[in-house]
Amino acid sequence: MRLFSSNSSGTKGQSKGRNNRALLYLNVYDLTPLNNYLYWFGLGIFHSGIEVHGSEFGFGAHEYPSSGVFEVQPRSCPGFIFRRSVLLGSIDMSHAEFQSFMEELSQKYHGDTYHLIAKNCNHFTDDICKQLTGKSIPGWVNRLARLGSFCNCLLPENIQVAAVQHLPAYSDDEGSDSAATSLTTISEEGADHYLLTTPNSDVAFLKDKPVQIAKEEI
Repeated sequence: MRLFSSNSSGTKGQSKGRNNRALLYLNVYDLTPLNNYLYWFGLGIFHSGIEVHGSEFGFGAHEYPSSGVFEVQPRSCPGFIFRRSVLLGSIDMSHAEFQSFMEELSQKYHGDTYHLIAKNCNHFTDDICKQLTGKSIPGWVNRLARLGSFCNCLLPENIQVAAVQHLPAYSDDEGSDSAATSLTTISEEGADHYLLTTPNSDVAFLKDKPVQIAKEEI
């Protein structure tokens, strides 16, 4: 298990004077087999994530007022079918600098604020792209959401809830055992954080920071 952390001041110091330019990719996934037909009309129901410095970052829904940003292996987001990768441009940021950028941005994207039409994973990746390149992601990725609430009635019922499945409910009682949810307490510089994970999943959400779970540690 590896926490997504911006505490990399030593790395920042070492990166001075080096070429920190890295390619920025948009990885697009299918949420439904209907995309095989809709895609050719410039439409579709997609999940997207930003790939840079060997990691992919996305935004998903859960029930808590904490970060909904997560980190996974590039082009391998659990639960989705990878469709294609789009080169968005390049950035002049070290890995540590990008981590700090994501740490700050994740405060705007709490899991309980996710909305399929108004604030979804594609809005998140578009926000990153605009801030780092000055351009938007390709229009077809989030076109249905831009059509507004009208398209919500057209979506399959199992997709209307969220693009990333909600985490199971959990109890704040530390003595409570749940078969559906693993609750782990992590002490970091004296502060306790609660890591919520779903069984057999590669994705978890930390209450304050996005995290990545290594498959071999699950």
